[in-house]
Amino acid sequence: MKSPFLYLGVVGIVVFFGLLFVRSAVQPASFSGSQIDPPVPAADFTLTDQNGEAFRLSDHRGKPALVFFGYTNCPDVCPITLANYKNIRGEMGDQVNLIFITVDPERDTQEQIRQHLGKFDAAIIGLTGTRAELEPVWKDYGVFQSSHGGGGVEHYDVDHSSRVYAIDAEGNWRLTFLIETDWQSIVKDLRQIMN
Repeated sequence: MKSPFLYLGVVGIVVFFGLLFVRSAVQPASFSGSQIDPPVPAADFTLTDQNGEAFRLSDHRGKPALVFFGYTNCPDVCPITLANYKNIRGEMGDQVNLIFITVDPERDTQEQIRQHLGKFDAAIIGLTGTRAELEPVWKDYGVFQSSHGGGGVEHYDVDHSSRVYAIDAEGNWRLTFLIETDWQSIVKDLRQIMN
């Protein structure tokens, strides 16, 4: 006859590992980005893409989106972010919309944006519009932008917010990422909100 202590030991081990499994299944996800908790609906907008077509954010639900506000003459933050976009697309393909919205509408024409994004990945969606069309979008997303510098119309810089906004497939704003966040961490976070 087998010892009841052996039986109790086996039951104890099974219960222990069962509890570990349940605990890991109900633990909240850990993100590299700053979490918006609870998620809030992302403000909708309609702007013009680099091909002259109207782009409405709410028409592109069904997969997550990353939204970044920058400009094509940016010397530092924007090229880093667009290089991250290229790597994210290389890893995730068409599973995510990668969106770039200008903070410099005077210089960032459709053609300028199309040429610039083509250096990184032509599948990135580049959006522009008039200043009057863009200002409400900047406001809704808490984007700061201010031009400075001299040397005429073409020679100035634009200080601007540098966060990347992650919107889930249902159109909810879920995360923001600092410029320092590596693209692998962004991919990991996107996959978590997709699941």
